[in-house]
Amino acid sequence: MKLKYQTGIATLVQFIVMTLLNFTNGVTGSVQECTSKNNDCVANIALSLIFFLVVTAWFAFLWVVGYAAQDRRSKRLAQLLLATEAVVALVALFDARHYPNYLGLVTSLVDAALAIWVATLAFRLIRAGGGRVVTPARARKRRS
Repeated sequence: MKLKYQTGIATLVQFIVMTLLNFTNGVTGSVQECTSKNNDCVANIALSLIFFLVVTAWFAFLWVVGYAAQDRRSKRLAQLLLATEAVVALVALFDARHYPNYLGLVTSLVDAALAIWVATLAFRLIRAGGGRVVTPARARKRRS
């Protein structure tokens, strides 16, 4: 199955992958903090939980926008999705430059790659102008 304009499926994949990676990242960070000699274990777990809930809510919002843009073939929703995914990609690339551990780096790079993929699909949906998304015809040689 070719994903030419299916922003709903792409944002669902983004939601699932990023939720799992952020959960794993939060758990490993909390375990590292609790096993060290710091007494901030409970505060770190609470902060990680709040961060996880905010990130999950954000990617759930993107999933809803992606599905609505695909379902309605709405140019405005596709533009909103493109803008939000550009912000996600910029934040992910910034985080990749300042990663705390290798899991954080992988999470940021996967986040940026998924955001670029979804933004590409949203751009194709915008170019279609509410119609079908088609592959551009290849240039044919003319017979002489």
